[in-house]
Amino acid sequence: MKIDGPLVPAIFIERPNRFITIIEIGGKEYRSHLPDPGRLKELLVPGASLLARPAPKDTNRKTAFTTVMVNMEGQWISLVSTLPNYFIKYALQNNTLPILSSYRLVRPEVTVKDHRFDFLLNDNNGKDFYLEVKSVTYVRNGIAQFPDAVTLRGMKHAKALMALINNENNAAGILFVCQRPDAISFEPMWERDPNFSSALIDAYRAGVKVWCITLNVSQTEITFNNEIPVNLEKR
Repeated sequence: MKIDGPLVPAIFIERPNRFITIIEIGGKEYRSHLPDPGRLKELLVPGASLLARPAPKDTNRKTAFTTVMVNMEGQWISLVSTLPNYFIKYALQNNTLPILSSYRLVRPEVTVKDHRFDFLLNDNNGKDFYLEVKSVTYVRNGIAQFPDAVTLRGMKHAKALMALINNENNAAGILFVCQRPDAISFEPMWERDPNFSSALIDAYRAGVKVWCITLNVSQTEITFNNEIPVNLEKR
């Protein structure tokens, strides 16, 4: 899937709040929107190389750019937490993701009671399958982990998907999309958010499918890299 451009090289200076980065372009500092509210402390370090997208000229935004990618040890990592959703939608429409090859996209953003899930799919038998997609950027010692900040929303999603299976005889899954190619396995980050991690393993034991894939990320496109093993047991 192509990455929307143009993207401008920049340098990370600081992060005054969750959604703002101060970046340097051509010797001048700018405020730039950060579309990933995670902690990102291992990625956003002073002097890190970034790619930023200029804000559209016909908007009243208070930020001149959007911080799109960071380079870590020669590898681009996406900082757009919604990009996995666009990628999964593209993959479903073009049947390019092996783990979802037996599902058909019905519609994105489906609401069930008080919860909104990313996708409603049908399997080969026409059975509804509710899919939630989570963006992952944190990798330590080859292990992708989520979340890197407490996620009450994520915990509620896991519990709601479990309820769909237990009470309404539906099928459901959570797909973690690692926006970098260097992870070889996935684990929930128990020490950061034990409530989400417990809800995830409860959902899995109830029948919610849990997958993780990695992506190849370049300045111009993202592509499927690999499906990696998932380990949900608490260390």
